[in-house]
Amino acid sequence: MTDALEVREVRTRRDLRRFLDVPYLVYRGDPHWIAPLRQEVKKLLSRTKNPFFEHAEACYWIAERDGRPVGRISAQVNRLHLETHRDATGNFGFLEAIDDAAVFEALLATAADWLRARGMKCMLGPYSPSINDEIGVMVAGFGRPSVIGMAYSPRYYAARLEAAGFAKAKDVHALLFDMAGDDIREVDRLKRVTDRVNASGQFTIRPIDMRRFETEMRNAIDVYNDAWSENWGFVPVTEAEVKHLIASVRPIVDPKYVLLGEVDGELEAIFMTLLNLNEAIADLGGRLAPFGWAKLLWRLKRRPFKSGRVMLAGVRRRHRNSLLSPALLSQMLARTIETGRVSGVDWLELSWILEDNARSMALCRRAGGRIYKTYRIYEKPLV
Repeated sequence: MTDALEVREVRTRRDLRRFLDVPYLVYRGDPHWIAPLRQEVKKLLSRTKNPFFEHAEACYWIAERDGRPVGRISAQVNRLHLETHRDATGNFGFLEAIDDAAVFEALLATAADWLRARGMKCMLGPYSPSINDEIGVMVAGFGRPSVIGMAYSPRYYAARLEAAGFAKAKDVHALLFDMAGDDIREVDRLKRVTDRVNASGQFTIRPIDMRRFETEMRNAIDVYNDAWSENWGFVPVTEAEVKHLIASVRPIVDPKYVLLGEVDGELEAIFMTLLNLNEAIADLGGRLAPFGWAKLLWRLKRRPFKSGRVMLAGVRRRHRNSLLSPALLSQMLARTIETGRVSGVDWLELSWILEDNARSMALCRRAGGRIYKTYRIYEKPLV
C-alpha cells in the first residue's frame, strides 16, 4: 500500500528550508550534481530580493509522503512575458522529484491548477524562475557536471514529464570548446578571415572598462535586449534586473573575458564569459557557513579556473544581415578562446543556443565547438 501523497504550499521559513532541501534528496550519490549556493537560490525565490517579482507572481509547493519531502515545484505568471508575447502562457520551474510518476503528476497538476486559475491557457517550463535564469530539463550530456547558471537533472525527468502529457516546445544546446582538441585550431583561421573583413578598421573590440563597470554593463545589456528581441521566448531584462545582475556578477567578472564590439565608435556587440564558479563551490554542499566563505574567497583569488561559460553574446539587429555581425562574433569568440588558452583554461561552454539558430550554430562549429549538452523546454495546454 502506498503512503498518502500530499502537496503543500510553501508558507513558512521551515517550508522554505524543506523546499531547498529537496535536491539533496534527489541527487544523493550523483557525482555530477553540484549543489548551488543556498543563499543564491533563496534570493531567486524571494519576492523582495529578486526584481523578477516586480512583474511576476509565483507560488511554491513541496510534495510529501509520510511527512517526508519527495519533490517540489513552482508556478509563475510573468506579466512581462504576457505583454511581450500575448500568448496566455504561464511557467513552472524549480522542479525536482524522486523517480515516481505519482509525485510528478501531483506536482504538475497542482502547478497547472494554479496557472489555470489565473487565466493561463498553456504551461511552459521548467523556467527557474524565468527564461533569463536556469531553464529546461537535460536530455543529453549527463556524463559531466553543469556549469554556472545551467540546470542539471536526472535522466528520468524527461520521461516523467512526457508521461504527464507534456511535449517538447524547444531544445537549447550547450556547445563545448575543448582547448586541447584538434577542431579548436580552426579558430585561428577564423580570426584571420575576420581580420581581412575588418582590414579597413570598421570595428574594434575591447575588454570592459572596470572603472566604468556599471555604465558598461548597462550598455551591454541594452545591446543584448536588442540583439535577442526577436528570438523565441525572449523577455527583456528590466532596469531593476540590470542592477541586480551588475551586483551579482561584478565580484566574479574577469574583464579580459567581457568583450565589447564597437562600430564607428558605437557599442554594437557583446560577448561575455564568466569563469565557471561551479569549480569553486563543488565541495561546499551549497553552504558558505562556517568555513565556506574562506574557501570560496581563497579559490577565487588563488586557484586558476579550468573552465568557463560564454553566457551573453549578440550583435544589434541592424547588423543582422551584414558581414559585420558574423565578423564581430567570430573575432570575439576567437579572442575569448585565445585568452583561455593563454590563461590555462581547458574548455569553454557556450550556452545556450536555440536549436534552430542556424547562424550561431554554424559559427560555433566553424570555431571548433560541438554540442555536448541539450536542454528541453516542455509545454502542455491547460484545457
